[in-house]
Amino acid sequence: MPYAEGDPAPDELDATGIDAVVEAFAAAARRAVRLGLDLIEIHAAHGYLLHQFLSPLSNLRQDAYGGSLENRMRLLLRVFDAVKAAVPESMALGVRISATDWVEDGWDLVQSVELAKVLDARGCHYIHVSSGGLDPRQQISIGPGYQLPFAEAIKREVRMPVVAVGLITEARQAESVLAQEQADAVALARGILYDPRWPWHAAAELGAQVAVAPQYLRCTPHGLDKLLVAQQ
Repeated sequence: MPYAEGDPAPDELDATGIDAVVEAFAAAARRAVRLGLDLIEIHAAHGYLLHQFLSPLSNLRQDAYGGSLENRMRLLLRVFDAVKAAVPESMALGVRISATDWVEDGWDLVQSVELAKVLDARGCHYIHVSSGGLDPRQQISIGPGYQLPFAEAIKREVRMPVVAVGLITEARQAESVLAQEQADAVALARGILYDPRWPWHAAAELGAQVAVAPQYLRCTPHGLDKLLVAQQ
């Protein structure tokens, strides 16, 4: 199905195509290992392919990959298992999901919790909880921390760490998420694009320290002599 009226319609993957997608994820993971990366996050949110298989709004398949929740989760779980088998245990492996489509009868929090439990049992190292992006009919109630309730609900059901995201822009706001145990970590995207030194500024506001390359020590702000320390 096309995303919106007038968009080109994608082809439906056959069994050979699905196998190729799974192997492509595993091959990318092997390249990540060779590059020396420390973490892989499988993107199954925001209307990308794996999210399209999860959501009943976009997955109208009549085979083993469509219909029931178990079937709609099948591709993501195959990808996860293939990637996990391709990397050493020392590499962190997480999954990013949209907790809800924000559309009636779409992917929702209840299904997300079930998916999170399955991933947790399979040895997923963390889950990153976002939302939306699949359907132009989405009605999103946007406000500071508007996706936090999803992360908090999933955190209650799994052992693995849960990452929260979504209009978390201020240092004390982010700190409160951790202090109140709504999530185990906070991710920032647009906030970092706007202010690449956001972590430094947050550390200054919260009285923490940042380890930096020695050449940056000269930019320590007046009155914050203990903010920056040389990286070992």
